[in-house]
Amino acid sequence: MSVTIKELNFKQLDKFISFQWKIYADDPNWVPPLRIERKEFLDPGKNPVFGHIDIAFYMAFDEKGEEIGRIAAIVNKNHNTFHEDKVGFFGLFECIHDQKTAAALFDQAFQFLKKKGCDTMRGPVNLSTNDDCGLLVEGLNEPAQIMMTYNPEYYIQLFENYGFVKSKDLLAYKIDVPDTPPERLKRGAELIQKRGGFTIRTINVKDFKNEVKRIKAIYNSAWERNWGFIPMTDAEFDHLGTQMKQILDPDFLFIAEHNGVPVGFSLTIPNINEALITIRDGKLLPFGLIKLLWHTRPGKLQSVRVITLGITPEHRNSGMDTIFYYRSFEAAIRKKIKWAEMSWILEDNIPMNRPLINMGAHVYKRYRIYDKKIA
Repeated sequence: MSVTIKELNFKQLDKFISFQWKIYADDPNWVPPLRIERKEFLDPGKNPVFGHIDIAFYMAFDEKGEEIGRIAAIVNKNHNTFHEDKVGFFGLFECIHDQKTAAALFDQAFQFLKKKGCDTMRGPVNLSTNDDCGLLVEGLNEPAQIMMTYNPEYYIQLFENYGFVKSKDLLAYKIDVPDTPPERLKRGAELIQKRGGFTIRTINVKDFKNEVKRIKAIYNSAWERNWGFIPMTDAEFDHLGTQMKQILDPDFLFIAEHNGVPVGFSLTIPNINEALITIRDGKLLPFGLIKLLWHTRPGKLQSVRVITLGITPEHRNSGMDTIFYYRSFEAAIRKKIKWAEMSWILEDNIPMNRPLINMGAHVYKRYRIYDKKIA
């Protein structure tokens, strides 16, 4: 089979987006994205990340002109400035089960990044580490949680046969929600809150714009030393806040204050993938919206994702995370949530991994970021 690679411009991305349905048409565990969301995500006029990345979109075609693969090559200027390196990224990869096609796509991204002066090709990252990223290498037998990736198992072979090597693993934990919060967790949270003098509150939705600013300050402070971290611009964070507001449950967003100053936050979001998986064509009309509303009505969703928990450096060893977990348990029990995913967490982030294990959570999915040196 001959393989032809073509670069697509932004006006040609409909076929790029639609290709996913070809790969996953018969996979019941795949959660189709909403097509309108994907279009907005890849629209430079709507997604602020395009303000600081160079990107090229490629599609692979066979001799009959049929689409057989896709990839994006990305240079994130903010990442390289912050980390003082020359890492280039690839993402949005989808491909038929064919090594030749995958290699042709990887080669194209490789050459783009090489011309841009990069010395490492890293991915999959879609489009930034602030978006979903990583190749699912363990736990491929069930659907992804909201804003997490999913892929066929054969992608692992496509990547590793090309010469990609592991850079870092990202972990997803799973924990069942009990009928009552664990007594040990409750006692610990009460003691830490009293000893530390923290005030824990939920987000004030009426002051949403200013709350986003407070959370952004914590976010950029809490994560600045994390591997792969890219500081969000004001435009990016405002954009993310607008997106999150559409699915946010205020009872699951906690802000910790010390002497009236925000010093930590915890965000858990409803797993609306339980609803999206029923909208197989990715279209809200004519019936998708009805399905979405039906499957997200109060008491219907069974799971949530603890998407982020951040604490400023001066309070990082205070045990504040225990308070956040306890309050999240309380909210989940009230809302009859059955289980939660905590993700993603760097495999070597001991201060984050240890408390989850101590609470009884277990790693049930593993996502891998790969590297390949650019000679």
